[in-house]
Amino acid sequence: MNTSTVTHEKSHVFKRASWVEHIELIMALISGVLIVLAYIAERQDGAPALYVTLYLTAFLIGGYAKAKEGLTDTWETRSLNVELLMIIAAIGAASIGYWMEGAILIFIFALSGALETYTMNKNERALESLMELQPEQATRLNSSGGLEVVHIDELRVGDHIYVRPGERIPVDGRILKGSASIEEAAITGESIPVDRNVGDEVYGSSVNLNGVLTLEVTKLATETLFQKIIQMVQQAQEEKSPSAQFIDRYEGRYVQVVLASVTAIILLGPVLTSWSLETSIYRGMILLVVASPCALVAAITPAALAAIASSAKHGILFKGGVHIENMGRLKAVAFDKTGTLTIGKPEVQAALIHPDTTQEHVYRIVSLIEEHSMHPLAEALVQYTGSYTGAMEHFKDVTGSGIEATIDGVAYRVGKQKFADRSHDFFRDEVERLKAAGHTLVFISDEEKTIGAFALRDTLRPEAKQAIERLNHLGIATIMITGDNEATARAIASEAGLTRYIAECLPEEKVEHIKRLKQEYGSIGMIGDGINDAPALATADVGIAMGEGTDAALETADVVLMKNDLNRLSSAIKQSRKLNRVVLQNVVFALGVILVLIATNIFELLVMPFAVVGHEGSTILVILNGLRLLSTSWD
Repeated sequence: MNTSTVTHEKSHVFKRASWVEHIELIMALISGVLIVLAYIAERQDGAPALYVTLYLTAFLIGGYAKAKEGLTDTWETRSLNVELLMIIAAIGAASIGYWMEGAILIFIFALSGALETYTMNKNERALESLMELQPEQATRLNSSGGLEVVHIDELRVGDHIYVRPGERIPVDGRILKGSASIEEAAITGESIPVDRNVGDEVYGSSVNLNGVLTLEVTKLATETLFQKIIQMVQQAQEEKSPSAQFIDRYEGRYVQVVLASVTAIILLGPVLTSWSLETSIYRGMILLVVASPCALVAAITPAALAAIASSAKHGILFKGGVHIENMGRLKAVAFDKTGTLTIGKPEVQAALIHPDTTQEHVYRIVSLIEEHSMHPLAEALVQYTGSYTGAMEHFKDVTGSGIEATIDGVAYRVGKQKFADRSHDFFRDEVERLKAAGHTLVFISDEEKTIGAFALRDTLRPEAKQAIERLNHLGIATIMITGDNEATARAIASEAGLTRYIAECLPEEKVEHIKRLKQEYGSIGMIGDGINDAPALATADVGIAMGEGTDAALETADVVLMKNDLNRLSSAIKQSRKLNRVVLQNVVFALGVILVLIATNIFELLVMPFAVVGHEGSTILVILNGLRLLSTSWD
């Protein structure tokens, strides 16, 4: 099934869901109006046939959706459920003459059901709005250089496509020609455009604001980052939290216990107590009403969906309720270094120049030589020293050591200290200080002496230090796991304010370290961006991937930081903790109401109207309490 078909069918599903939401609400309101009319007719000594007919109509209209849902679910799962229990309770109340109370029970139950459907549909509409951002067509350059409009499913990796100003980029690609400001709000959530030039990667569904671009397709339409976001949101909506799974698992048994208890009260009440048969039936019907776990069932899922929706809006994608619950229980977070805590690209931090030469001379030599190098440090050196002109001869790349080349008739070396440092006492104290601070040193020498050295180091993300401070303030230990040497790890850990670090760690050793940390702290999260982080992400209690990470990291992780903003980590944990508090509040409140109502019923202190209002009112309150998470403020 192609992308457009999926989008088309999903659109129909969302429209149908929205229609169902409105119909449920309308039917609940009609049921309420009929109850009012029946009550007025009853109080004015109207014909019993009139108000009974109105109550029956209220039953049928208000209870239809829930009765159908309950019967269908019972038929499919072969187990009883809350919906069926409530219908039985309403019929039971009517059977002993409490028509109005039974009808009110149906009305409030239908209203709470419409409210829960609204909560779920609000999340689905957020996904629908995302899917509408996916273009279905692209302008492809054919073999003869002409332009042809094709469906995005026809695009293949390596194809060249043409994107005009104002158009959404159809798929992930690399800019071959042109430059533009790109609005990436659909991907990162940031409304401020970013400049993209030749060689830069761009994402499908982002907007080309002002340039004419020629792109090379790097991913199929079904594999773009945007499609991954949609899949993760869908997965999050479908996967229930552990608390919700627990409720679902025991719901059938609970209903059986309630029905058995009601039967026992009706049959044994006249035998074991002073109750008459009529009183026993009345108390049994009240028990049937108040013991139904509607509020308990509604205590978790709406709150979890609201928390997931609010998080997604702020660039944090949870792949399910289980992960957002677990996030709030973390005691420690382990960080990969490169690309996670740091930007992932080395930058020149300092330059040492021999007093017998000039800065311009050293910069020129380094620039001319490193322009021809494929070494990871070369780009940083050229960017720092600038662009120069000049002829170079006898270029030789000495693997693992550096480069030899002749410029203006003089032989130069650029590389490691053992290879390029001819003086060995050149700024020795400064060199040792830079090494101790975790810098990588690149030396430059001519035929006689060392003429300069550059200190490079991967730099912290701008928000990293603040993010670590926030986590530490929440009482969460922060640990860096890196393959870098002890000096570099110590320097980065000190600069970031980490609790501790583990250096010189091979990729396969990360998993073992995560296992040990789980034993030490009880619950640990792992955040990374690379392929080598994937096993550790899977091993941690909560795996967190940077949005710009590799496909392996994104697919393995439980949570994705789409904006690559580490500050969102503490915000996500706060949101998760708030969800856990709300769920606990809801569960305690729901159970408390049920127990109080059951106790007052046993001591004959509860009448049917209050039983109905107390039970169904608690259901509406827990749903509204969960919806508070939609408006959570994010710092």
